[in-house]
Amino acid sequence: MRFQTVIRAVAGIGMALILAACTEDVGVDQHGRKVAAERLDGQWLVINYWAEWCGPCRTEIPELNALARQHEAQAVTVLGVNFDGLQGEALNRAVQALGIEFTVLEQDPAARYELPRNEVLPVTYIVDNQGRMRERLLGEQSAAGLNARLLALKAEE
Repeated sequence: MRFQTVIRAVAGIGMALILAACTEDVGVDQHGRKVAAERLDGQWLVINYWAEWCGPCRTEIPELNALARQHEAQAVTVLGVNFDGLQGEALNRAVQALGIEFTVLEQDPAARYELPRNEVLPVTYIVDNQGRMRERLLGEQSAAGLNARLLALKAEE
């Protein structure tokens, strides 16, 4: 009887470890914290690529901050990606310098969401709650314009 209890306990621990390994990370954010994929699953994503040297990027950041605040309690998440691939402390400094309040990923999520390569900035992608890219928006965006696009895309479902 004792042997069976030990076997069950070991099997339970093994299953827990296997399930924990299944939890995938999207990478880390500007603060070095892991961003779990499950945090983004089922969310509509607004993924914005920006750079410090990009004038339109700088003027659209407050709009993206406002959008992120508007959707805090909804199933919409605003994510940023630095076009130049900054990481660690360099990324954190750039985020602070531009006043970015939403999550910025160190790793580019383009492969995960099958986003096309972009050569212009700013560019913003809207990814639906199933993880499919629904729209690519080139140039500076406003919170109102992004809200309108989100509503229109959601209505198509």
